[in-house]
Amino acid sequence: MHRFLGVLLQVGLGCGWLGAWAASAAPYEVEQGLEDEQALLALWEDGTLSSESWAALMSLRRAGVDVERASRGVLYALPGLTYSEVDARWGPASSRRGVLTEEEARRLAPFLVKRESEGVSGEARWMTAFSGSDSLAPPMALQLRAGGLAGLRVGLLATWARRRLGDLRREPGSRALVVEAPGTALLVPKFHGQWMGTNAQVLVGTYRLGFGQRLTLDTTSLPAPEGFLPDDGVKPVGGLERACLLVEAGCEAATRDAEVTPDFRWDEGFRGVAGTVRGAVGDGVMLTVTGFGSYQRRSLQRSEVLDAVTCPPASVEKGDCEALEVFVPVARSRREKLRARTLPGVFREWAGGGNATLEVSPRARVGVTGWGARPVWPDAVGRLEFRPGARYPAGGAFGAVGVDAAWGVGPVDLFVEGSRAFDSAPRGGGGWAALQRTVVSGAGREWEVSLRYRGRGFINPHGGAPSEPEGLGARLRYVHRQAEAWRFRGQVEGSAGPRRLSASARVDWRAPPWLQPSLQLKVRESGVGVDVACSGADVEQDAMDTCSSGSRYEVVTQARSVLSESVEVTARAGGARGVERGQAVARWDGHALVGMRVRAGAVARFGARVQWRDEDLSEHTRLLREVRATVDAGWTPLDALTLRGRYAWVLDLKGQDAPRHLFHLDVETRF
Repeated sequence: MHRFLGVLLQVGLGCGWLGAWAASAAPYEVEQGLEDEQALLALWEDGTLSSESWAALMSLRRAGVDVERASRGVLYALPGLTYSEVDARWGPASSRRGVLTEEEARRLAPFLVKRESEGVSGEARWMTAFSGSDSLAPPMALQLRAGGLAGLRVGLLATWARRRLGDLRREPGSRALVVEAPGTALLVPKFHGQWMGTNAQVLVGTYRLGFGQRLTLDTTSLPAPEGFLPDDGVKPVGGLERACLLVEAGCEAATRDAEVTPDFRWDEGFRGVAGTVRGAVGDGVMLTVTGFGSYQRRSLQRSEVLDAVTCPPASVEKGDCEALEVFVPVARSRREKLRARTLPGVFREWAGGGNATLEVSPRARVGVTGWGARPVWPDAVGRLEFRPGARYPAGGAFGAVGVDAAWGVGPVDLFVEGSRAFDSAPRGGGGWAALQRTVVSGAGREWEVSLRYRGRGFINPHGGAPSEPEGLGARLRYVHRQAEAWRFRGQVEGSAGPRRLSASARVDWRAPPWLQPSLQLKVRESGVGVDVACSGADVEQDAMDTCSSGSRYEVVTQARSVLSESVEVTARAGGARGVERGQAVARWDGHALVGMRVRAGAVARFGARVQWRDEDLSEHTRLLREVRATVDAGWTPLDALTLRGRYAWVLDLKGQDAPRHLFHLDVETRF
């Protein structure tokens, strides 16, 4: 076993240094200002945090990390920690186990929990959202969690929806696909009961799980998943949506342009049972075995599914089938086309699989992961099928099998995973993919190089690795922190299939507190070295003139001022130059933001932001052009009670519409 892992280390290091030197493994764009969900939401809305980083941080907050029980991979997922720093604080040879600096304790506090072995504790959280233009009662969501007695924990998510579409079905006579008109419904989409023992745990209900480098199986969004987590998460309500879910011709004139607050939404993970057992199989060697089974109703966008009754197989192969056409009965003999993109519960998915990991040390392991799934279309809808390019492969059953390994020595950690996806698609059958990471870390700095390969036909709807084009690719990252003085994060990424290149760099100066400037640069080029004919050009000039295959250059500057322990002010401005594929004229975008945060100890918090965003400064009718002012507040009058509120004023600069007013309320109790 040690000899096999040593060979993997030599191969990985050779590939890693071949890609250049290395790059940073810090998974998040920023490490400061992550103190609560409202702060995370603000960073995601203004583009500071990517969707993947926001999902991972929200998952960490919701699950909580007990540093006395968490694995090395889970601790590394906390913001601002390198592998070397994790080993120094929680490694077997650490002389100051679990000791955090004052700055680390403050930064990580929102993600840390202490699991009590005795007594019952829990929390309940009620949320609602509404707007000034609503003609319906506001949507609501309730999250409950409790546990602590004999290792048991339970939780659920319940929502009150007012615009829930009915189940999809096919009319016997016309063979048309219809759904019942939107209506109110009390839903319990997520629930779980979990027992955690010393060397085993079992969960029944909804959960997320992942392993290795996320290539074969991962629905957790975490950078280094190691098993399953209970799932009771809900997405925050975003902007308003059209009140009428039908095509424009089917809407009444009085409500055609009306807007309403959408219902709460959530990710559809797995629902069933999952279990893990762990035990020693030799001197210092541990074996962990995880298995799971799931039966879940899956929602789909209409663009992902086609009607096999009206679209013959020859048209399916050519890609000539139109998106699914669905009708809504609005009167006894009248139907109108549905405009809404997402259809709930279109098919049922049976899934199951597992993972076995042999661990020689906290830094050395080999694991095997495999899973399979089968979609089942309800009898009421007849013959439906996934369209080419959908998240799911067509034809029937699908799944993936993969092997992952890790080895670490000194400052170097190697991670590698190979995966084979399989499916039943015509002329398909699956494909291969591989991912390798080499990480070199130290105190306050970390380098990483990632090499990847994605073969033709590799479709994995339950894989968590970023979706990449076919062929070879590489990513280099580097992060450097100098105590409280400054932080640098850089990344370069490219692929050799469709030739793409992107790079970003951000430097934050943290001293003195009253003036902390930052500068961020982003570059993206698609189709490097490929000539693209200008759209709309005449035939004679097509041979001479070429246009961009897609590019974007962006600069963002920021100044943060910490006036005191209670008050901080932020100002940000940025601009971007982009050229769309096939165009010769560049598009200029601009955005600016001014914000302030005030804290009154642990009792109250207040924040305000004014943001302007304009996509294409030369054209005022096509893309986003708005001013948004947001005020959020939190108050903790009692140790067991927290009240939060958020108000957003949004003005669309493209037209003459009145400003939109959006409200969000949140009440959380702890016991």
